[in-house]
Amino acid sequence: MTDDGRTMTPARVRAACRDGALDRPTSGFADGFVQANLMVVPREAAFDFLLFCQRNPKPCPLVEVVEAGRVEPACAPGADLRTDLPRYRVFRDGRLSEERSEVRDLWTDDLVAFLIGCSFSFEEALAEAGVPLRHVEACSNVPMYRTQVPTVPAGRFHGPLVVSMRPVPASQVPLAVRVTGRFERVHGAPVHVGEPAALGIADIGRPDFGDPVEIRPGELPVFWACGVTPQAAALASRLPFCITHAPGYMFVSDLTNASLAT
Repeated sequence: MTDDGRTMTPARVRAACRDGALDRPTSGFADGFVQANLMVVPREAAFDFLLFCQRNPKPCPLVEVVEAGRVEPACAPGADLRTDLPRYRVFRDGRLSEERSEVRDLWTDDLVAFLIGCSFSFEEALAEAGVPLRHVEACSNVPMYRTQVPTVPAGRFHGPLVVSMRPVPASQVPLAVRVTGRFERVHGAPVHVGEPAALGIADIGRPDFGDPVEIRPGELPVFWACGVTPQAAALASRLPFCITHAPGYMFVSDLTNASLAT
């Protein structure tokens, strides 16, 4: 990530997405501003998904719910959720159907959009505390894994917890826990530290989403709940139709990270 990306305003990031000029993971972009996962479902599934978020607040901390018929969230006046993310995923009948750079032609007036907190939002605080961020250093996507930990079902929605992983020097793990614990609306403190097999992850070098990163001697893998969990739920629940962000390709809002800290 270049300094130019870090200093971009949220509006500039969104405009670059809308123009097709930005197609890469957004970690490190627009320092200081909240990034969000996107889940868009038909109105008839919206209550079940809202309940799913309430029952699973670690992976699905709600930033905003945008009512049916609207594409401009309150957290980013002037934005358009149909165009202002770098990359989208479309699921049909419980299967990933396609990825695309905008979804204007798929958006109907009965779709309800959910913006869900993203761990990219606490990375600024981790970096300021001196905790390394290997995927940012490598200009790659954060590694994410499906686990064998079940979420709490709600209506039609169920499925496994998805986690993101960052290698942290063992001596800095307590610091990383304290720093991220202040940001409950963007996943908060880690859900697991250490042995990946305890989460049902067979091979830490082969993430289900994102890119693998090196875990160096003296470092431990630290796992945070991840907002890709709704995509795993869409697959497990065989949802007839939904639109999401592509993992790591987030919506950048005008909310400040500082406003979410406790």
